[in-house]
Amino acid sequence: MAAQKLFVNLPVGDLKRSMGFFSGLGFRFDTKFTDDKAACMVVSGEAYVMLLSAPFFKDFTRREVRSADGPTEAIVALSCASRGEVDALTDRALASGAAPAMDPMDHGWMYVRSFYDPDGHHWELFWMGEKAELEG
Repeated sequence: MAAQKLFVNLPVGDLKRSMGFFSGLGFRFDTKFTDDKAACMVVSGEAYVMLLSAPFFKDFTRREVRSADGPTEAIVALSCASRGEVDALTDRALASGAAPAMDPMDHGWMYVRSFYDPDGHHWELFWMGEKAELEG
């Protein structure tokens, strides 16, 4: 199968606050797909997170939209280039209003830290050594 683009869509309570939070972590936004209802956060050339205002998010589903501060339905996991990057990004997120999620996990070949963003979405930042590389 050819490489595909991945778009994760997340409802947010305050779009400008969410954009400010993720900009502070070093992410940029694609202005072609950003307006007052949605923001396209660029993770890589193949992965994006669409931050959607809660009312706009409701336009894309027939189901009830769960609150992110309730039961966890998904964890957004993002790879980092090093343990240092995991620590730096997590520390920056926590200093910018995120809440700690789980205790850090260090398996030697994989290192993980996690937080809840200001809207309550669960994020994991992780580093994997060469032995743990996934098949592409």
